[in-house]
Amino acid sequence: MDLSKSPLLQNKFSVARLAEDFFWVGGSIVASPRWKIGHFVERCMSSMQAGTQMIKLRGGSKGLVRFYYLDDHRSCIRWRPSRKNEKAKISIDSIQEVCEGKQSEIFQRYADGSFDPNCCFSIYYGDHMESLDLVSSSAEEARTWITGLKYLMAGISDEDSLSKRQRTRDQYPSCAQTFDEADKNGDGSLSISEVLQLMHKLNVNLPRQKVKQMFKEADTDDNQGTLDFEEFCAFYKMMSTRRDLYLLMLTYSNHKDYLDTDDLKRFLETEQKMTNVTKEHCLEIISKFEPCPENKKEGALGIDGFTNYMRSPSGDIFNPEHYHVNQDMSYPLSHYFITSSHNTYLMGDQLMSQSRVDMYAWVLQSGCRCVEVDCWDGPDGEPIVHHGYTLTSKILFKDVIETINKYAFIKNEYPVILSIENHCSIVQQKKMAQYLIEILGDKLDLSSVHNDDSTKLPSPASLKGKILVKGKKLPANISDDAEEGEVSDEDSADEIDDDCKLMNGDASANRKRVENIAKKKLDSLIKESKIRDCEDPNNFTVSTLPSTGKAGLKSDSKKDDAESGEDFSAGKRHSRSLMGSFSKRKKKGSKLKKASSLEEGEDDSDSQGNLARSSVHYSRVNRQKKTMKLSRALSDLVKYTKSVGIHDVETEISSSWQVSSFSETKAHQILQQKPAQYLRFNQHQLSRIYPSSYRVDSSNYNPQPFWNAGCQLVALNYQSEGRMLQLNRAKFSANGNCGYVLKPNCMCQGVFNPNSEDPLPGQLKKQLVLRIISGQQLPKPRDSMLGDRGEIIDPFVEVEVIGLPVDCFKEQTRVVDDNGFNPMWEETLVFTVHMPEIALIRFLVWDHDPIGRDFIGQRTIAFSSMMPGYRHVYLEGIEEASIFVHVAINDICGKAKQALGLKGLFLRNPKQASLDSHAAGQLHRKHSFSSHILRRTASAPTKSQKKNKKGFPEIAFDTKDSSSAGAGEGREVEAASQPRFVQEPESASPSPAPRDGSAGE
Repeated sequence: MDLSKSPLLQNKFSVARLAEDFFWVGGSIVASPRWKIGHFVERCMSSMQAGTQMIKLRGGSKGLVRFYYLDDHRSCIRWRPSRKNEKAKISIDSIQEVCEGKQSEIFQRYADGSFDPNCCFSIYYGDHMESLDLVSSSAEEARTWITGLKYLMAGISDEDSLSKRQRTRDQYPSCAQTFDEADKNGDGSLSISEVLQLMHKLNVNLPRQKVKQMFKEADTDDNQGTLDFEEFCAFYKMMSTRRDLYLLMLTYSNHKDYLDTDDLKRFLETEQKMTNVTKEHCLEIISKFEPCPENKKEGALGIDGFTNYMRSPSGDIFNPEHYHVNQDMSYPLSHYFITSSHNTYLMGDQLMSQSRVDMYAWVLQSGCRCVEVDCWDGPDGEPIVHHGYTLTSKILFKDVIETINKYAFIKNEYPVILSIENHCSIVQQKKMAQYLIEILGDKLDLSSVHNDDSTKLPSPASLKGKILVKGKKLPANISDDAEEGEVSDEDSADEIDDDCKLMNGDASANRKRVENIAKKKLDSLIKESKIRDCEDPNNFTVSTLPSTGKAGLKSDSKKDDAESGEDFSAGKRHSRSLMGSFSKRKKKGSKLKKASSLEEGEDDSDSQGNLARSSVHYSRVNRQKKTMKLSRALSDLVKYTKSVGIHDVETEISSSWQVSSFSETKAHQILQQKPAQYLRFNQHQLSRIYPSSYRVDSSNYNPQPFWNAGCQLVALNYQSEGRMLQLNRAKFSANGNCGYVLKPNCMCQGVFNPNSEDPLPGQLKKQLVLRIISGQQLPKPRDSMLGDRGEIIDPFVEVEVIGLPVDCFKEQTRVVDDNGFNPMWEETLVFTVHMPEIALIRFLVWDHDPIGRDFIGQRTIAFSSMMPGYRHVYLEGIEEASIFVHVAINDICGKAKQALGLKGLFLRNPKQASLDSHAAGQLHRKHSFSSHILRRTASAPTKSQKKNKKGFPEIAFDTKDSSSAGAGEGREVEAASQPRFVQEPESASPSPAPRDGSAGE
């Protein structure tokens, strides 16, 4: 039985049954009486806790001998020695997979016979599937660790020592990790000094006397003066009881200390907009979430149970139905957005980074359905994959195809598009075709695909389990007997400019010098990026685009100041200097009237350019029509996804069975000049957008403008985590992360201008009313440019709508002083959305600082995935951190505009206006470094200023409530109909007056 596919292990609620009926042997589960498992698991756990000396392998260096052990609470793996000290650990919850043997890419670097495979195993952990590759001294030790870790991943542990603790942890899941972090000396108990240090770490500013009082109440055993784990959980419960949820519960319980089934039913129907709620369903909720046995018997949900329910997936802002495919998958491929990867094989930058087959496995399993393979002639007749004319490492084409074959359909069965960039000779093209046919087999066979209309592309549903080869195809007029022919090379998405090619990078005697120059430039970019906004550290090189590209971004400037305006100044000089070391681009012709050289106006570009020219050879190829030879064998594998030259988007399309590739710069130009025509063009065939070749650091562009135009394959650099990949994840999470999201109907038929101020006149719009209530367990910023990181944070929330240009808008709450554990904002933000089907909602939490702001976390979700009512917004990648909100969505008609930019200034007081980050013209001006630092304060409300309390923008419209009664009546009316949540004085720092200028709520 394949462990990874076991439905029992997919569901942790089935752990009890697994423990009773099954027993682990190697990689399989067999029937066994319950008493055996306890004995076997205890033996594994004891051995792991005693610890094992193992070798940790690292790429390109000798292995490190470390002592690995399971911690006392069996919640994480630790090792020593380590410079990380207490941070040297891997949480069991973060482990994605444990593989036995020499399967990882790291192991492949070592010669056969270096290690006994039976002593080797790899632990994959974290969102990016990082690997810990270990070699034990014996096969028995390796087996103990592999088996024990798999038990822990499945939630199985020793009943005698852990059952009681596990029940407590199920009720308060963050207790275990918090206790482990606070227990500095590892004695299994916490002193008052350790608890006070913990308070500071948790961003809680409670008076010492209050902490000591709660400590004393929780310390109930004979060992006075310390808290063991269970006592700490009682202390943690006292500290973390949610006042906002308690008041909400009282509102619906007629001021009882619990909700009965009738109260709960009324809450679910009135606030959460659930339908057909039965008494039986309410009893199921009580049975599942209420920890008190007496309450369960009485059918009552107390504050602990209500908190558990609201913090469960049932109270998440994300629609649980969207974890699965929920859209019609029977339309042509051109009717879907398709998640796509650029230069999939690269681990880092575009010039010098490693190429790895592991990237294909990771990207495909994360939901990507279009991967790129750059193919070149390799030694010994074996085609290779790498980024041509650069110093990136090389991998075998055969290994890439084998990896794609293995991982393409593990997570979902919808079709994968294999984007082949072919630079090979005819001989090696034939080898490529041979590998594709032999390895992929039936996955390439499209003869059984049912397609009613041959003029249209088939649907994702009809292509399940199939791999489509995107590439060039021989013209129909070539003889059927010909084994090869000439095709245009102009349709190649040759994603590296001639000016940037390191022509003799592989063989030149100057390779080392070229490598050193490139390393220095990339290092300077990385260092510079660390002092800029941490929300999106990967997007500063957007400034390296030609001015045409920037002009193309202007329509989106209202929404992308986080990745452009706030990031430009600090990184501009270095990112442009990097380009200067390669070339000075010639000005384009009339088609790019506003384009200028990238280095224009830069003082240091000439000297750096001269230095690079001594080592870098350029290829200045005359722009003549290029052709290449194409093998019949490779051509015949291409059917629905033929690569073609860029058409004029206004011309009639002859066939839908083709893909046009556009650089981001070219696509932006078309989007600005012919937006409606571009939209129509994308109704019939596929378009692929790829990053500018000047993004040598693998930064990503903003995908939203291209989605607005209906472009299907918007390819991003998956190795560069940041804002743009977060938008991409949010987009495709709306349909079960299957890689396909259906376009709105208006994008598939008819025409409109996505850049218009009223793109769909006469259609109903949506009004989003968000009440930002509170935050929970917000951590300190990971990195900070200035300031003492020991300070408790001053958080505020920013909400941004990302979609059509007319919909792009952001608002923020006031700042709460000295409270990251349970800050209260209680503010309402209002947005108008013309096309909610393609809009994304982005929640950001910032720490306000006198000289700027520091990024804490974010969560981005599709508008269509939001649930109404009281919901928790969990910050991505930060355990337990969340903000609590109320969501109401109303239909409105009539012409409504956001109070944005200069218009928005008139709705604010003069102080606020002077700091407004949306002020026109600020995004693209040049600033000194000091002025850039000062400008960062624009994104956070000034601590001393009062914020105007205003209702909705004064716009005349009709309101039709579709989600929350009375939500469209304005802030004061809406607030009156819902409970107000007040922070108790002792849980917030003393303040002379409320932040928002009110008289104390």
